Amino acid sequence: MAIESRIRELGSRHENLDRKIQEETNRPGYDATLLRELKRQKLRLKEEIEGLRSRMH
Repeated sequence: MAIESRIRELGSRHENLDRKIQEETNRPGYDATLLRELKRQKLRLKEEIEGLRSRMH
């Protein structure tokens, strides 16, 4: 059960990062460095989620 709650928490953070990325992308003169870091964080979360899911099966 702890793994499932961790996956939900990470999924929520992943969605929040996705929204931030969309907001930054739509902003005129967006910050490419910030955008790159947000995408990197999102990828790390995705990898962690996938790792946890693989441990459940």
